[in-house]
Amino acid sequence: MRLDKFLKVSRLIKRRTVAKEVCDNDRIFLNSKIAKPSSEVKIGDIITINMGERKLVARILNIQTSSKKEESQSMYEIIENN
Repeated sequence: MRLDKFLKVSRLIKRRTVAKEVCDNDRIFLNSKIAKPSSEVKIGDIITINMGERKLVARILNIQTSSKKEESQSMYEIIENN
C-alpha cells in the first residue's frame, strides 16, 4: 500500500492530500529514510512523522484498504510521541 494512503486509512493523518504535502516537504521518514507519498509500506516498517516541534514514531502492525475509526488504531503501534 502507498504511504500516503496508509497514513489516511490509519488516521495518523486525516487527509491523503495533507499526507502527500507532508511527504513532499521531507517530514516523513520510512525506516529512517526520507519517504515519498508513493513509497510502499509493509508490516514492520517504522514511520516517523515530524510536524513542527512534534515527533511521532509508529510501527506498522496491520495493513487494511479501509477501516472504521475504532479499527484504525490496530494498524500501528506508537513507539514515541513527543
